[in-house]
Amino acid sequence: MMKMNPLSRFLSLGAVPLACALLLAGCAVGPDYQRPDAPTSPAFKEAPADAEGWTGEWKTAEPQDAHARPQWWQVFGDSQLDGLMSQVQISNQNIKAAEAQYRQALASLQAARAGFFPTVDAQAGVSRARGASGNTISGQSVTLGATWELDVWGRVRRQVESSEANAQASQADLASTLLSTQATLAQSYFLLRIADAQKALLDRTVADYAKSLQLVQNQYKAGTAQRSDVLQSETQLKSAQAQQLDIQITRAQLEHAIAVLIGKPPAELSVGQADFASTPPRVPVAVPSQLLERRPDIGAAERRMASANAQIGVAQAAYYPTLSLSASGGLTASTLARWVSLPDRIWSVGAGLTGTLFDGGLRSAAKAQAVAAYDQTVANYRQTVLGAFQEVEDNLAAQRLLEQESVVQNDAVRAAREALALVNNRYRAGTASLLDVLVAQTTAYTAERTALTLMGRQYTASVVLIKALGGGWHQGDGGVETVGQR
Repeated sequence: MMKMNPLSRFLSLGAVPLACALLLAGCAVGPDYQRPDAPTSPAFKEAPADAEGWTGEWKTAEPQDAHARPQWWQVFGDSQLDGLMSQVQISNQNIKAAEAQYRQALASLQAARAGFFPTVDAQAGVSRARGASGNTISGQSVTLGATWELDVWGRVRRQVESSEANAQASQADLASTLLSTQATLAQSYFLLRIADAQKALLDRTVADYAKSLQLVQNQYKAGTAQRSDVLQSETQLKSAQAQQLDIQITRAQLEHAIAVLIGKPPAELSVGQADFASTPPRVPVAVPSQLLERRPDIGAAERRMASANAQIGVAQAAYYPTLSLSASGGLTASTLARWVSLPDRIWSVGAGLTGTLFDGGLRSAAKAQAVAAYDQTVANYRQTVLGAFQEVEDNLAAQRLLEQESVVQNDAVRAAREALALVNNRYRAGTASLLDVLVAQTTAYTAERTALTLMGRQYTASVVLIKALGGGWHQGDGGVETVGQR
């Protein structure tokens, strides 16, 4: 008759409790996750009146946060910006740190899933001892053991559920970091372009002021102008030259910031001058509820709610006893010769039920802590949603009003230029004073610089609005799984 090996005995003797455990396998204590409601509105308050009818290069929103975000910056049509953006995901250190954190979360998920499987260990030993009669006793042994805690009450399943949600939240954090870094790079780049435009304006202004100073100096030498006229004209020129130097500081610092964003030392990057559009493209606006499906920070907050909810089940499972199955088997012999001929066989199987009768309120405190942690994630989620809507509304208002303000400011620039031309003609004819010319020149310069500042604010508002809306509308592959897929 063939003898059963230890593992066979384990499966045979443990069949009854194993069958019972499988019948209970569908039981997982604790609340099943349901996404709480979040404050939303049927439409954006600050959206332009023609938002629904807008047609352009971008498609209508098809929210799929599980898909990759598009290269949204290409809507600005700037090849240098495209080249810089291609380096962000590869070299930015904040993104690398977020990616490493995501890999940590995946490893934690893998560790949690290991709880579904038995633990198997092996042991080998050699001993030699002297008995009371003076005899020497030798022994060699090899054993193999397995221990398996059955997930009767769903503790392991809830832990895996929590770890899986945490991994998804970490993946959403990675997407959020990438989107935020891209938006920061775009803002820095366009502010650098505005600085270039302001530098060009100052170069023209300094040249004009220098010509005016030369004219006044000639008139002073001829006796038709006063010394005070020369000093006023010289003051105006020197002030413009000082601003000319100051704008170079701004540009240099923006260039350094761009270098760090793409993972390079500032000394290794030089952004050349280039023309760009005088006004940014309009950003289409979709249904507000789709914002919940596009923004990675909202997705991360929602996944953390699911993780915290699963931890309530983990805490509640501690109230119930744990059922463990164990088995071990091996060979032992007193001499090496008996290993070849007939070693002794040893084995054991068993099942254990372990429960806590009294813990001084430890388990109830752990569950209360888990419930409170879940309530905190719910509040954080709703606050994240509110903050997202505020960010969209703020930049919708900014984009709309800045567009109107730019129209008015451009009219002011045209009027100031026309006034300057008239005053210059009158000055040459001797019917206007130098002071009139200086005031007209300063007014025209200030109007143009204000127009450039408004242009920079428009670009910033457009970039931040794209970021606030989740970073795009085109469908792609890969990405973050969040609320929209549940």
